[in-house]
Amino acid sequence: MKEMSLNQIARACKGTYIGEESKKSLEVSGVVIDSRKVEPGYLFAAIKGERVDGHSFIPSVFAKGAACVLCEHVPEHPAGPCILVDSCLEALKSLAEYYRSTLSIPIVGITGSVGKTSTKEMIAAVLGQKYNVLKTEGNFNNEIGLPLTIFRIREEHEAAVLEMGISDFGEMTRLSRMAKPNLCVITNIGLCHLENLKDRDGILKAKTEMFQEAQPGAQVILNGDDDKLITLRESRTPTPCFFGLDPSNDLYAEQIENLGLDGTHCTFVTKAGSFTAHIPIPGRHMVYNALAGTAVGLALNLTPEQIKAGIEGLTPVSGRNNLIHTEKWTILDDCYNANPVSMCASLDVLSFALGRKVAILGDMGELGEHEKLLHYNVGCHAADAGIDAVFLVGELSRETARGIEAKNPSLTFRHFGSKEELLAALPLLLSKGDSILVKASHFMEFGEIVDYLKNASGFTL
Repeated sequence: MKEMSLNQIARACKGTYIGEESKKSLEVSGVVIDSRKVEPGYLFAAIKGERVDGHSFIPSVFAKGAACVLCEHVPEHPAGPCILVDSCLEALKSLAEYYRSTLSIPIVGITGSVGKTSTKEMIAAVLGQKYNVLKTEGNFNNEIGLPLTIFRIREEHEAAVLEMGISDFGEMTRLSRMAKPNLCVITNIGLCHLENLKDRDGILKAKTEMFQEAQPGAQVILNGDDDKLITLRESRTPTPCFFGLDPSNDLYAEQIENLGLDGTHCTFVTKAGSFTAHIPIPGRHMVYNALAGTAVGLALNLTPEQIKAGIEGLTPVSGRNNLIHTEKWTILDDCYNANPVSMCASLDVLSFALGRKVAILGDMGELGEHEKLLHYNVGCHAADAGIDAVFLVGELSRETARGIEAKNPSLTFRHFGSKEELLAALPLLLSKGDSILVKASHFMEFGEIVDYLKNASGFTL
C-alpha cells in the first residue's frame, strides 16, 4: 500500500493516538486483521470476532514488528503505539475510505447474484493485457474483506477490480463508499440472499445501491438480457452500457459455438468493431462474463486485440468451473458456491461432456422461505438436463431428489445423508471415463469430494 503515517490514520478513523509523540510520523506499509500476517511496519486492527478477540494478540504483533495497533481498549503496557477507536471494524472501513481517496487509478466494482467471481477474473484477465491490475482474492468481498483488498493496492497498480457481495440492504452503500468505483458492473439479478432481500425487486434495489457512492459520472455496465436490470435504461445518467446476447444491446455475442467442457467460441460485436475469441472455460454464462470484460476493456481504452488476448488467456479458479483431468475421469470442480441459477447452468455445461455424465450435488444456502421449492426445481431441471446420474448430499437436497423422481424417475439418482456416506459409496457408483460435476454451497465443503476424486484416480494435467 501507499504509506500512511500514524497521524493520518488516527485522523482518518477519528481515533485517539496513544504513544510516543515522535512516532506519529511513522508510516505503515500494510494493514491486516490476522496476527499471523503481521510484518514489520504493519498496522494490526484488533477486530473482535465471534470466536476470537484480536486484542489478545496485541503483545505478539508488537513482538513481530507491528508499527501500530488499532484497538478498542489499550493494553496496560503496550509495546508500541496504539490508536484507540470505538469500533475497530468501523475504523477499518473509515481508513479504507480515506486510503481510496488517495488513489487515482480506475476501480471496477462488480456485483450481482451469480457470477461475481468469474466475471471479476475475466475482467482482470482482460485489463491485465494493458495494466498492472489488483483484483479481489478469494472471498474478500464483504465489509471486512473489501477494505483489506483496498489496502493491498500499491503505487505500481494501474487498475483494480473489486468484487462486492452483500446479503442485506445498506451493505452495498457501505461497500461502495469505500470502493468509490469508476465503473459499476452488475452481472444479473437472481435468487440469492432471499432471507433479507425477499424477492428479485429487493435484490435489484440492494445491488444498485452501488451507484449512490460511486465516483461522479461513473460508467454503469449492465446485463441487458436481465429483465430487472434493463429497467434501469432510462434512470441513469450517463446512460448505462448494456451487454448480452440480444443484438439490441450496446455490445453482444453472436455465432456462439458451444464446445462443451472445452469452452465456447463466439463473435463479439461492439461499436469499435467485431472480433472472435475462444472462451476457454465452459458454460454459456462465460459468454456473459466475456461480454462484461469486453465492455470494461473498451471503457478503459483497450483494443479489440488486447481484449481477445485477455479472454483467451483466462485461467480457472479452484472451485469455480475448474476442469480437472485425471487418469480415470474428468472433474468439473464448481463447488465454491451455488444457487439455483448457477446450479442449473452447471448442469447444462455437464450435459455437453463426453462419456457418462454424473452430477454430485449438495445443498444451497441462504434461499429463504422458498428453499425447499427452489431445490425441488433444480431437481426438475436435472431430470431434463441430459445427464446420466445424480448423487445428492444434504437435508435440502432431499427436495432435489423429489424433483428428479417427479420429472424423470428413470434417471439414476441417489440421496446420501452425509459426505462420508457418499464417499464410501463412490467407488461403486463411478466408472472410468465419467465426467463428474461437483457443486454445492460453500458451507457443504465439497472440496473434500474433489480431493477424494483426484486422489482416488491419480491426478494428471
